[in-house]
Amino acid sequence: MPNTITGWVDTHVHWDAAEFDIDRDAALSRAFTAGVRNAFNPSVCVSGIDKVQALCRDSLAHPDWPRIWPAYGVHPLYVQQAAENDLASLETALKSACPIAIGEIGLDGYPGAPDLEQQRGWFEDQLVLAIEYALPVIMHVRYAVEDVIRMLKRVQGRHRKLAGGIAHAYNGSAEQAEQLIRLGFLLGFGGSLTYEGSTRIRRLATELPVECLVLETDAPDMSPSWLRQQRNESAALPRIAEMLAQLRGISVETLRVQIGANVLRQFPAIAGKPCNGAVAHPD
Repeated sequence: MPNTITGWVDTHVHWDAAEFDIDRDAALSRAFTAGVRNAFNPSVCVSGIDKVQALCRDSLAHPDWPRIWPAYGVHPLYVQQAAENDLASLETALKSACPIAIGEIGLDGYPGAPDLEQQRGWFEDQLVLAIEYALPVIMHVRYAVEDVIRMLKRVQGRHRKLAGGIAHAYNGSAEQAEQLIRLGFLLGFGGSLTYEGSTRIRRLATELPVECLVLETDAPDMSPSWLRQQRNESAALPRIAEMLAQLRGISVETLRVQIGANVLRQFPAIAGKPCNGAVAHPD
């Protein structure tokens, strides 16, 4: 298995989002031209899994697109819309076409988000599935980092150890970052670090061990400074990387190689390794 991969990896992008319906093919080609060679696409609800799977299949037929890799899960902001049998449907998807991760799952403490107890129930159930299927998780941790850490420790105390994953759009403290790293997680950074006013996020992205970082866009959301109030795209990732390399005082190529190694360490499936003996990503 190679210890590096070609190009950039966007570890969090929603290519299935309606915002891309008008020009998805062109936006994917722009991402490839910019140097993005792989993209992780988490679902936000069970009903969206089919569309994510179709995009992953389509990416194999388009040599000018990044390869899209699926993650399946119920986003904390979508738990109120979830049906009673969605957990069983999610498990069926894990068995029939193995994703690289379970996601996007987690907790959201922003005012107006769904009831936290309901979120916690879905989060715990999906963490248990991740343990059962030996899959990493892609976590949403907005205004809920401490709560997420408590749940990770509690679930692992009751069951087996998780296979780690990514804390997407990391926005917690350095101390919380250290706890997540000890729990086996990488920390995702994206467009937020391109704003001069984002001093705390910039400091974290600069001072945390580079071996624990990954890059993401969260497109169509979380636009960088040059796309403020516009739709974000995966093509923005290399420019975000340039800014991070500058902040850390390293070359862009050094950062690219390290980020690629981080991703491969956590997600060996993108090097062609089937996960848990299930059906691998179709190729």
